[in-house]
This record gives sequence, structure tokens and C-alpha cells, in this order.
Amino acid sequence: MTSDHATTIRELLAFYLEAGIDCALGDEPVDRLCAPDLATPNIATPAPASDGPITAKTGTAPVAATRQPPPRTTTAAARAGIAPPPDIAIESAREAARTAPSLEALRTLLESFDGCALKFTASRLVFADGDPRARLMFVGEAPGRDEDIEGLPFVGRSGQLLNRMLAAIGLKRGDVYIANVIPWRPPGNRTPTPQETQICLPFIRRQIELVNPDVLVTLGNPSTQTLLETREGIMKTRGRWFDYDTGTRAIRAMATFHPAYLLRSPSYKRMAWLDLRAIAKVLEDKALEQPASK
Repeated sequence: MTSDHATTIRELLAFYLEAGIDCALGDEPVDRLCAPDLATPNIATPAPASDGPITAKTGTAPVAATRQPPPRTTTAAARAGIAPPPDIAIESAREAARTAPSLEALRTLLESFDGCALKFTASRLVFADGDPRARLMFVGEAPGRDEDIEGLPFVGRSGQLLNRMLAAIGLKRGDVYIANVIPWRPPGNRTPTPQETQICLPFIRRQIELVNPDVLVTLGNPSTQTLLETREGIMKTRGRWFDYDTGTRAIRAMATFHPAYLLRSPSYKRMAWLDLRAIAKVLEDKALEQPASK
């Protein structure tokens, strides 16, 4: 291999990584643009001569001599990675989530839950990070490549920015609780489908109930629309206060920009800073109202 070819291959691999393609699904490449060969007709041939009686007088082989396909067997490998239909998976997720008495139990349920197909393409479950007793909880959309590798949410460049955002209001990563609506990375960092979101929604709702924070912050448009049940875009929802109803209490909730969006559009960091100041003010006021809580 020449040096030029090696350089080209390295650049191609770098491009694939940037695009989120970091694993091979097969041992050999498949040219899916190539037209498949036309199947050749199955022409019956006369049965070989035998000493037994002739059972048919036509030119076709006797029925008893026709080759039958082997019976189809379902192995464990063939069953692996097949999720149930979305409606069944959603109902199963609701039943499982409501039975979780603690965050540890909820994590165990998610690890054994096979209702979401994303589980079979992700490297690992990305459940949460931070203090489960935190008064402030952040929820994003789904893990990315770095999160899939580490098994923790917001550990890549967007996570580093989130850490700096927290430091700006006097908090550390260990002072808050961080999770995602989707706990498994979509292949190639693609947008989760509505069905995938609905399947995972009962688990993040139960997660919020169990953490029971004073303030919930949704990061970005997808998590905001999913959890705060609004169809408005992030430009209209950010900086506004909502009530997130857990069924037992109303949690103050605010939407703000996802750190990944701020990395692409740094001019919006000023708006995010205003959101953070408002969040810090509410936390301070609640701390004065209930000094012995949590």
C-alpha cells in the first residue's frame, strides 16, 4: 500500500467517525447497489432408477423422491436483537417502570428490557450520572458516541461545556443529576424515532419521580417537547417556567439550549447564561423556604 493510499484510508476512517459510523455490522462489505441474480427455475428431474415399483407414470419425479427443504429452526442467536412491536413494547415499558421502587431497581429493569431495538445496536446502557438526591436534574435527548463508550451521559465536548455552565452558577457535576430520555445511543447518532421515544418515555418519567428534584431542566428541543408536552420550538420555550406534574407533586421545569447546540452556535450562550441565572435564583429561593428539605 502506498503512502497516498494509506493517507486516503485514514482520512476516510476519520470521516466515518465524525459521521458516527464507528462499528461494522458484518465481516464482509455488501454491495447493495448490485442487482441480485435472477433465480434459476427449479426444473424437476426424473427420479433415479430403483428396484422398487414405479409410483408415477409422468416425466416428473415421484412425490416421495422430491427433495424437501430442511425444517427451519429458531436458535437463540436468531432471536437475539428482535424487539416486539411498538405498541406491545410501550405497554411493557409502562408496566415495568411503574414497578421500580428505586433508581437501582429501575436501572436493573432497563438492563433487562428488550423492548427497544436501540439496545441491540448500542454498546451499553447510559443510565445517569451525578447525585440521585440532587435538587437540580438535567435531561437531554440521547447518548452520543463518547457516552456510549463511557456508559455515562454528557461526557464528550457537550458534557465538558455543561460542566462549565454548572461552574458558572457555583455547582459541580456531582451536585446535580443528569440523564437522557433515550438511554441507548441511536446508530450513527441519528434522531430517535417517535416509537423509540415513546418506548423509553415511561422509564425517564419514573426516573424523574424517583429523583424528585426541585428543578428540572430539559436540554434541547426533543427532550423539551417530550417531557413538557409542547410543540413549540426551543427558541420560544427556553427561559420559560413550566410545571412538570409527576402525579404526586409539580416540579418547576425550564427548557434551555442543549450544550451541543451551543457549541455549534456560540452566540446563544448569552441566552443560556440568562436561563442558568434564573435556575440558580429559584434554587436559592427554595433553599430559603425549605432549609431542612432533601
